[in-house]
Amino acid sequence: MRRRAGLVLLALAVFCAAMAPTLRWYAFPRLAKIPPNQYQETVLEAKPATLLNYSTLKAEKVDRITIIQTLKGNVEESRRIERDAGRDVVVWDALAHITGPDGAMVSQIPERYIFDAHTQDPVHATGEMVDGDPVRRDGIEFKWPFLTEKRDYRYFDAQTRTSAPIHYKGTRTFRGTEVYYFEQTIPWTQVPMPKTMPVKGITPKLLADSGLTRWYTTKRMFWVEPVTGAPLNGEEIHKEELRNAEALMGQDTLTVFEGHVKMREDYIESVGAMVSSNRLMVLLLVSYLPWSLSLLALLLLGLALWLEARSRRPAPEADTTPVTPPV
Repeated sequence: MRRRAGLVLLALAVFCAAMAPTLRWYAFPRLAKIPPNQYQETVLEAKPATLLNYSTLKAEKVDRITIIQTLKGNVEESRRIERDAGRDVVVWDALAHITGPDGAMVSQIPERYIFDAHTQDPVHATGEMVDGDPVRRDGIEFKWPFLTEKRDYRYFDAQTRTSAPIHYKGTRTFRGTEVYYFEQTIPWTQVPMPKTMPVKGITPKLLADSGLTRWYTTKRMFWVEPVTGAPLNGEEIHKEELRNAEALMGQDTLTVFEGHVKMREDYIESVGAMVSSNRLMVLLLVSYLPWSLSLLALLLLGLALWLEARSRRPAPEADTTPVTPPV
């Protein structure tokens, strides 16, 4: 009976030992993915800021500028692209809607970001664009891969339509959570005019024909939770200028927008709660379950060996001393 129980325990130990690496190296890369129907809204603010007043053609100090960033999963497009790509694909239709202190629209830039649901690598397909211009992304945008590494990544900049390194600057603690801090600086670069302008009658073509050029620089900062690859916080020190404006506006350079853009406090809290729940699910696959199964396998193996040793222990010898009959 002991020998049979030992064999059962040994079989269970082998099963647990095999499942531990299977969960980590086979199941996790296939199960951990971004859902195609995800919707996320983030509000960022620059308080105070400098903004160009198009009615007076002068840069003015304002109390705040608000940027509403939305990411909406396009399920139909992801299914269409998956049929050709042969892998799980996510399509995010993104929109950065910028408003002034009075709530009026300053500009808005739509994007379509197509990427691998598991690795976050870009997937090139028809429809990939920024503000209506076709692009071919090189590197990540909005989100880092699961199990983010302590290294530099390629990060796509929507204004310049190009990718550049975003540098790992060390491990920090943000609101009690260990995060990786990344930083990217885009030097002054000439960028396209937004397709949507705040004043009717002013079009990108009209500004380009007048000789105006738009220039942009930013310092981009992210605090990334490494297990999920999701930024817990993001900031930008952002500046835009119109140059060659002497003939039209009376001076060569005009500041269009300048400010330190930060996530609003309530959205930092909501993002933190969402990341915490997703972090637990990822850790179950990569750490908690594999380690628990490994320890359980060792425990079952030890118990099986103990039962086997007891089953082989020799039985006690019978007492052969003759019994003296009673007188």
